[in-house]
Amino acid sequence: MKDNQHQFLQLLRLPARLTAEQAAWVLNCQLHDVPALVAAKLLKPLGNPPPNGIKFFATEDVLELTKDRNWLVRMSSAIYQHWQKKNSAGKNRLTISESNGHASSPVAVG
Repeated sequence: MKDNQHQFLQLLRLPARLTAEQAAWVLNCQLHDVPALVAAKLLKPLGNPPPNGIKFFATEDVLELTKDRNWLVRMSSAIYQHWQKKNSAGKNRLTISESNGHASSPVAVG
């Protein structure tokens, strides 16, 4: 755990709202996992921020979610599924490129 994460979590009084990065620290996941949780409707930002806007989360809500084992299982599954889907899509693009002859083949040196 990074020092700034540890210091943040050791605060006795947390702010009323958390940034996506702070919410990720509390949930012990990565910042890039937060959009997957929002898309899966497992984490709801405050208000109606635009898709590319800064999102804040209610500290009380996030802390309450961490006490729910079933929610934690759903959170973990959503993250796994998101990255599995994203990684398989990347492999499919590579396979399609290779089949179209766009992939570079190794060149022998010597």
